[in-house]
Amino acid sequence: MGKKILVIGAGGREHAVAHALAQSPSVETVFCAPGNPGMSGDGIHIVDLAQSNHAALISFAQSNEIDWVFVGPEVPLIEGIVDDFEDAGIPAFGPSKAAAQIEGSKDFAKRLMMRHSIPTAAYQTFDQEESAQAYVRSHGAPIVVKADGLAAGKGVTVALTIDDAMKALDDIFIENRFGQAGARVVIEDFLEGQEFSLMSFVRGSEVWPMPIAQDHKRAYDDDLGPNTGGMGAYSPVPQIPDSMVAEAIETIVKPTAQAMVDEGYPFTGVLYAGLIATADGPKVIEFNARFGDPETQVVLPRLTSDFADGISAILSDGDPEFTWNTSGATLGVVLASEGYPDHVVKGAIIPEIPNGDGLHTYYAGVANSHVGMVASSGRVLLVEATRPSLQEAQEAVYGLIEDLPTEGMFYRHDIGAKALK
Repeated sequence: MGKKILVIGAGGREHAVAHALAQSPSVETVFCAPGNPGMSGDGIHIVDLAQSNHAALISFAQSNEIDWVFVGPEVPLIEGIVDDFEDAGIPAFGPSKAAAQIEGSKDFAKRLMMRHSIPTAAYQTFDQEESAQAYVRSHGAPIVVKADGLAAGKGVTVALTIDDAMKALDDIFIENRFGQAGARVVIEDFLEGQEFSLMSFVRGSEVWPMPIAQDHKRAYDDDLGPNTGGMGAYSPVPQIPDSMVAEAIETIVKPTAQAMVDEGYPFTGVLYAGLIATADGPKVIEFNARFGDPETQVVLPRLTSDFADGISAILSDGDPEFTWNTSGATLGVVLASEGYPDHVVKGAIIPEIPNGDGLHTYYAGVANSHVGMVASSGRVLLVEATRPSLQEAQEAVYGLIEDLPTEGMFYRHDIGAKALK
């Protein structure tokens, strides 16, 4: 009998994770809770249980003889779902509640980096708007304003002017736009350079890095518009030299994993380092305690080893093997509901999208209705292509999307452009 695996989450990241697990010959069944209707086309079994209902998820795992659990999103990790599964005797892949603080509090992450000399921007943390405003006025712009807690990728403002910074502080402290996540604010120096995402499988002080990717955070072409959870991604990132990546692994990822061990918060799971290639070398913009979205949808298709066997080996203190396609390229473009991220208009009808020939669609914000599958949130789906080159991958994705009826949705037309200049 093959393995039975439960994936927690409902988005495109979880679709990509579940799809990759389902490819393993050692896996019999992949369940996803709560999942989404777009996943079922890949043979993933949808379980109607909320990711916040830890007790119900544990009961399901016990009654269905789940071998292990993969936790996708940040919120259940920060709420301690891995600790709860392990207390019930069920292995779960992801950091403990204590270790997930590296994403749950930007101030926690910054203090950790400062204590261990991990390269990042200089910063200050404030819990009063007046003192934050005074710091901005004395420091000047550009400057970066971040809500301390979780804000679904939307709590960061790169303020090019002092007025922009003041508006960001008003959003956090006066408008209470991010709720408890904005009880404190981290204000950082602005760093110049191209950003890239370096995700690694981690077990304590052991690190298995993945190929890097580049995300596109702004809503519109040419990096215009508000910050989003990500409008597309690609891998590899040829304009970031291998030497920069190697330096990031040695000066950032490995020391951070060791620091978590040394401070009593050993990390197991996927550590996401959002990095920037500065003239002084790579520096940390942010850490996440899980796979990135949409980077997962372009990095996992490059995996050539057995994903389920690799995770099983990490969980059982074995010797995992992860191998990657180093000659091809992947690129993915997000279709989002009109108005995303600020005023989402739901209900767009999802067209039939063919999979195959190196093309795959990963669904996120979709629901079933009497007219078929419809958009139910901001980011709706991502179309990914695997090809011998980035240019061919880009052409394949846009060649497919441009022929689709996409009324009620929008997408960027320049994903991957920075790599192809």
